[in-house]
Amino acid sequence: MWNPNRLQPFSFAASASQMGRFETKWLSRPENLAALADLSGHWIDKVHQRRPPRIIVLDIDSSESPTYGEQEGSAYNGHFGCTCYHPLFVFNQLGDVERCALRPGNVHSADGWRAVLEPVIARYRGTVRRLYFRGDAAFANPEMYEFLEAEGAGYTIRLPANNVLQNRIAYLLKRPAGRPPQEVRRYFASFSYEAQSWKKPRRVVAKSLPSRRRGSSGTPPSFTRVSALS
Repeated sequence: MWNPNRLQPFSFAASASQMGRFETKWLSRPENLAALADLSGHWIDKVHQRRPPRIIVLDIDSSESPTYGEQEGSAYNGHFGCTCYHPLFVFNQLGDVERCALRPGNVHSADGWRAVLEPVIARYRGTVRRLYFRGDAAFANPEMYEFLEAEGAGYTIRLPANNVLQNRIAYLLKRPAGRPPQEVRRYFASFSYEAQSWKKPRRVVAKSLPSRRRGSSGTPPSFTRVSALS
């Protein structure tokens, strides 16, 4: 470490071994880990104190952090095809990291979602006019729906396709009669659906992109669980 004013090393700079002890002995304490987890949220709150937002859109997603050697907690992840950690992130619409958690490499994408998402939701209770949430199919579970509905948050979460959903939009999956159009056409459908694990019906929006070629089924349709977004 160098002093930019004197162009000579600090005599009191920490050595590599001291930094290692600092990370493993001090930062790993429960109270310090909790403070680190809250740190990004505190920074965001300071910005919002100067420019309060009216709308917050949260995105939750996992990622891979490849590891090398025998690092504690790392494991092979078949989806990413590497040995890694599998951290979970919550971002806002500006790309700021609201909160994150480092997890073992072999856990499910949604593992521990409540511990990461709930503190973020709690920070915005009563402070924003509208709160929205987006997630991919890994987070399509009734516990997530019920949590967001209880918080009054609008949300869109992609659903894994199944035969019941496919049959509901069978009429959209056929190639239209006549000469194929030159432009790409997308078709949408909105309907009520209740999976066996759900306690009530919920709104689902489907998108279909039929193929313009004969004999091709086109792009597989996508299904999204949508709450009231008004």
